[in-house]
Amino acid sequence: MAKSQFTETVRARWARLRAWGDIQAQRGASGARWTWARVRVWPWKRVGIGAGAVFGVLATALVLFVTFADWNAMRGPISRMASAASGREVVIAGDLDVDPWSFTPDIRVSDLRIGNPTRFAERGHFARIQQADISVRLFPLFIGRFDIVQLDLNGADIRLFRSAEGDSNWAPNPRAGRGKPINLPAIREFSLHDGRIELVDEKRGMALDATFSTRESADARDPGQFALDGEGSINDRPFTLELTGAPLLNVQRNRPYAFVADVRAGGTRIQADGSITRPFDFSAFQADVVASGPDLAQLYYLIGLALPNTPPYALRGRVERRGQTYGMPNLAGTIGDSDLRGAFTATRRNGRLFLDGDFVSSRLDFDDLMTVLGGPPSTGGDETASEEQRAMAANLAAQGRILPNARLNISRVRNMDARVSYRAARVRSERFPLRGLSLDIALDRGLLQLDPLTLDLRQGRIGGAVAINAREATPQVDVDLRLTNARLESIIALGGEPPLTGSLLGRLQLSGRGASVRGAASNANGNVTLVTPRGEVREAFAELTGINVTRGLGLLLTNDRSKIDVRCGVASFDVRGGVARARTIVFDTETMLIQGSGSINLGDETMDLRLEGEPKEARLVRVGAPITLRGKLRSPSVGVDAGELVQEGGLAALLGTIVAPLAVVLPFVDAGLAEDANCSALLSGRPYVANAG
Repeated sequence: MAKSQFTETVRARWARLRAWGDIQAQRGASGARWTWARVRVWPWKRVGIGAGAVFGVLATALVLFVTFADWNAMRGPISRMASAASGREVVIAGDLDVDPWSFTPDIRVSDLRIGNPTRFAERGHFARIQQADISVRLFPLFIGRFDIVQLDLNGADIRLFRSAEGDSNWAPNPRAGRGKPINLPAIREFSLHDGRIELVDEKRGMALDATFSTRESADARDPGQFALDGEGSINDRPFTLELTGAPLLNVQRNRPYAFVADVRAGGTRIQADGSITRPFDFSAFQADVVASGPDLAQLYYLIGLALPNTPPYALRGRVERRGQTYGMPNLAGTIGDSDLRGAFTATRRNGRLFLDGDFVSSRLDFDDLMTVLGGPPSTGGDETASEEQRAMAANLAAQGRILPNARLNISRVRNMDARVSYRAARVRSERFPLRGLSLDIALDRGLLQLDPLTLDLRQGRIGGAVAINAREATPQVDVDLRLTNARLESIIALGGEPPLTGSLLGRLQLSGRGASVRGAASNANGNVTLVTPRGEVREAFAELTGINVTRGLGLLLTNDRSKIDVRCGVASFDVRGGVARARTIVFDTETMLIQGSGSINLGDETMDLRLEGEPKEARLVRVGAPITLRGKLRSPSVGVDAGELVQEGGLAALLGTIVAPLAVVLPFVDAGLAEDANCSALLSGRPYVANAG
């Protein structure tokens, strides 16, 4: 087909389509005019009268039904609707009476029974109310808002339960609503009479039986009050609760509701004076709190936070809650003999509680930190400690032990996460020359990490990391610490002029499984090394170490204070199964080369070490017997094994047993130590071979 013919065909078809459309439009307009003409002649007046009559009959029937209906006959349908909406059985066992002719309809229900969710059906009812009088606003119902004008409850019996897994009968289901604050409908006037609450919380070991009531009065001088009083137990210890507030009459949702609470559980006491920002909305409140007790860890049963063990504490601050987040922006007080201040928040993240906090101490008593490991603080003099901690300290002393047996509560560590920083500007310690402390704590699903951990000494620093992995049945403990730039004279704290001076470095790397400090130590594997690359020692002590009786005692008796150089000192232990066996113990001076051997048992906390000296020059009078350190780590005894004389193997032979191990252990502490001027001389052995006798 030619192009011109195709174009003519398209144009012709388009013209016919437009013509058909015009005809249909004319027909539609004609039909609309015909329809309108018919509607105009309809008898609209009679239609309106008929419709009005029908509506009037229906309205009259509805009014008569509402007025004269037997509401008790509606108990079944209403109960079924409430059961379906709440997911638990709701039964109106008594009378149901409704007065609908008001802008605030009144409802009276007798013997209202609310059951538990199906998973807690064996625990009986959730609540039983002898009588409830309710008035609601009519018009808000049409927009889906339930606005209660007045609610009076008489004889309410409420039973709350939470399992050890954290599933509660007030939550809709095991996965929803857990930790969500209660937000009740708006209630203008509220009263309670002869109420009772029974709480059983297996997760926190809590049982509470409390009564609650309100006392209303028109007397402005004594308007009455709301009161909740109860007693029970937490972790098998007595527990009491007293809460009072303003009378519930005329409570308004847009005005804060003030309250005062006093909670006591064993030696723990929490006093709160605060207000709920919007009454009946427990997701927003604030309170000034004063808390005291024997151990912060015991607060877990009250607030659900896994806090460390501590000495007795006294803290104060303001608690604030906003939705799923609560915390204390200005916490201050004392823990043991240390001060503490800081801030923290706790919130829900993916269904898990997360604690975020920053704390500082101007003055830290170092023995207070022993409680974090499950041990007691110092209990002598005016030291602060609980009765339980004093008993623990006495028990450890009676057994001659240092390491505590207190077990880590794995379930608490697994149930929350945390990020906490702590800084102590000044540290007081009678055992260690400490100056400051800082650490960052991270807890993630059972993995607790202290990284970095820094202890500032008067001279030097201990730094590193500690990890406790509680994700498995038995926790795994990993410790890696380094000692740098320290001084022997500050570590060995003796009165008067120090007998030994010099630099000190070291490293501790241990890994073990156990639910307590002692348990982990009893199974530990790793290495421990201390190195003195240079220093000085009083010649009298060096001679006694070599058991040169005549010269050593002579120097001491004449109060000789001459010193000799320390070329290199190393003490290295290989730890396996909780037993630290000496790999290398060597102490090299100008006049003596001392070697040690033996072991330290971390399980039973005993030690058995020997030191044997080899002089670098011939001696006319010399008793060659080793010095021994034996007994409990808490109180070892120093003696001389006179029954076993040191073999005169010569200095060259002694060097042969020392050099190879040193080449291995020195880089473990610091790669540069093997090249140190003094220690490298010991490794070579050359300066001493010529003098060997």
